[in-house]
Amino acid sequence: MEFINDFLAWAWTRHHNVLSWYIRPLFIIPYIYFAYKRSWKGLVLTIIALFTSMFWFPAPDSVDPMVAEFLAAEKTYLTGTWTLPKIALTLTVPLFFTLLALSFWKRSWWWGVVVINLASLGKIAWSVAEGGESGWAILIPAIIGMALCNVAVYFGVKYLNKRKDQPATV
Repeated sequence: MEFINDFLAWAWTRHHNVLSWYIRPLFIIPYIYFAYKRSWKGLVLTIIALFTSMFWFPAPDSVDPMVAEFLAAEKTYLTGTWTLPKIALTLTVPLFFTLLALSFWKRSWWWGVVVINLASLGKIAWSVAEGGESGWAILIPAIIGMALCNVAVYFGVKYLNKRKDQPATV
């Protein structure tokens, strides 16, 4: 048990590095790709990479007070009492991944974009509701991640439509 506590403490200090906050939304792009390609293996590997990315970066030398305050609120949320509403709210995370994969698996890029944007806005809303003023610390990483995902979907759809319009070569 001590090993697990040591590992979680080690990972938590690295989660304070905001570079991980910026990189995490970028995992949505390969997740979308693997859903479109209908690759379960790719989806699972992307989820594993996403969840481990919080500790890929070194612990920062100094932590922005807003970041520290927000992460303290996040830790309190995770380690606090789990009520039915809290469980239901937390289940929106796997629901997001399911709906996102389903959207692109079924080739519905429009629904995929809706899911991405609602999830990003929901993450911002949850962060501010749970972390108060410090919740705004995730605003820029969330907006940049949402914008990059939207751009990736746009160019992906544009590429696929262009490819579809070209005659097949033998």
